Amino acid sequence: MKPKLVRGTRDFSAEIVNKRNYIFDILRNIFSKYGFNALETPAMEALNTLTGKYGDEGDQLLFKILNNGDFLSKANKNAIEKNDSKQLTSSISKRALRYDLTVPLARYVVMNQNNISFPYKRYQIQPVWRADNPQKGRYREFYQCDVDIIGSDSLINEAELTQIYDEAFDKLGLKVIIRLNNRKILDGLAQYCGKPDLFMPITVTIDKLDKIGWDGVEKELQNLGIDKIGFEKVKAVINSKDLLELKQLFSEINIGLEGIKELEIVKNFLEGYQFKNEFKIDFSLARGLSYYTGCIYEVEVDTSKPSQKNIKMGSIGGGGRYADLTGIFGLKDMSGVGISFGAARIYDVMEELNLFENIDFNSSKVLFLTMDEASLSYGFKAIQKVRAAGISSTIYPKSWKFQKLMKYANKVGVPYVVIIGSQEMESGKLGFKNMINGEQLALTIEEIINYLLE
Repeated sequence: MKPKLVRGTRDFSAEIVNKRNYIFDILRNIFSKYGFNALETPAMEALNTLTGKYGDEGDQLLFKILNNGDFLSKANKNAIEKNDSKQLTSSISKRALRYDLTVPLARYVVMNQNNISFPYKRYQIQPVWRADNPQKGRYREFYQCDVDIIGSDSLINEAELTQIYDEAFDKLGLKVIIRLNNRKILDGLAQYCGKPDLFMPITVTIDKLDKIGWDGVEKELQNLGIDKIGFEKVKAVINSKDLLELKQLFSEINIGLEGIKELEIVKNFLEGYQFKNEFKIDFSLARGLSYYTGCIYEVEVDTSKPSQKNIKMGSIGGGGRYADLTGIFGLKDMSGVGISFGAARIYDVMEELNLFENIDFNSSKVLFLTMDEASLSYGFKAIQKVRAAGISSTIYPKSWKFQKLMKYANKVGVPYVVIIGSQEMESGKLGFKNMINGEQLALTIEEIINYLLE
C-alpha cells in the first residue's frame, strides 16, 4: 500500500510546528493582554448544531461523520430510492466536524450560562474542517484563532477587536489592510435597490465582487431579478466615498442609517489610536456567513507595500457582530462579536516573505556527541548538569564516527555541540563548538554551563 495524504491536509514537521507555535504564542499574549481567557471545544459537534448556521454553501462544506455500526440499517430507504442525499444524510449521520469556532462557542455558552460571568471574553486556537476544494491558502483542515465577547452589545468591543488585529499583525511583521463594514448597511442596500427580500442573495453576490468584478455582479443581480436601475443603486452605495455621502443615499432607510451610526461610534472610539496598519471602512465588504448582524471585518495582506507586492492570498482574518447567535440554542438576546485569524494563510504568507528567517526555533541549545561507549556514559552524566541548569539539551544516543556525528549536528541545526572522547574524559576539558561561527573551545562542564547561561 502506497502511503498518501488526504487532499487538503498536511503533515507538520518540528520546524513547521515551531513556526506555527511562534504565531500562536504572539496571538495568545495579545489576547491575554486584552483580557480574554482560553477555551477548547470538541472536534465533533451534533450535526444539527452546525447545520443552518453558515448558509447553504456552508452546509455543503460540513464534514459529516457516519453513525457507528451498521449505519445503513437505519438509513432512509425512500431517500436512497430517490437519490435524495439531503434526506439520506440525516438518517445516517448525526455528527460532524466543526466548521468554525463561533457556533461551538455559542453552544458552549448556552450549556454553561450559569457558570459564566458576562460579558464573557474567550479566545480559542483549534483546528476546523471544511469539505472545500483544496488550493493555495485553502485547506480542508486548518487552525483558526478566534477571540469573541459574548453578552455585550457595546461597540467598544468592536474598537478593541480592531486594535487586536492591528497589534497582532504588527507583531507578526505583516502589513495588512483591516476592512470594516456593517451588515445593516447591506440590508439598507437591499431596500435601497427595491429588493429587501433578496438581502442574503445580494450580500452573497457582493461578497464575490473581488473575484468576478462589476460585470459578474451585474449578471448575477440580473439573475436575481434586479434591473439596471437597481444595479446602479447597488454601485452607488458600494462606491460611496464616506459615511456622510452614504447617509444621504439612505436618508429614508432606517436600517441603513443604524449601520452608519454604529460605524461612526466605532470610529469615535478609535479616534487618537495610532494605527500601524491601514484601517478603512469598505462598503463592498459583505461576508457571506448568515449569522452576522452588525459590524463585519476582513483583513488582507497590503500588497501596496513593496516587500509584499507579489503576495497572492485571500483574506487572512475576518469576523463580525452576531445579535442573537445563542438564541438558536434557547438563550435569547445574548449579543456577541468576534474575529478570527486564518493561521494557515498567515503562516504561508510569513513563509513566503521569509519572516521566520531570523527566529531561533531549535528546541535544543546544545547537542552532546560522543566517540565511544565510555564517553557516551560520561556524556549522559554530564548532560544532567546542563539540564539541571535549565538549558535545553540533547545527546546523540550512540557513539559514532566523528564526521557522521557532525553531519547530523549540521542537519538538525543545533547552535552548539559538546564533543567527548577519551582525551576529553581524561582532562575534564570537553570540546565545545559554536556551530554558527565555527569557534571551538576546551571547557569544563561548569564553564560550558556558564557560557550557555550568559
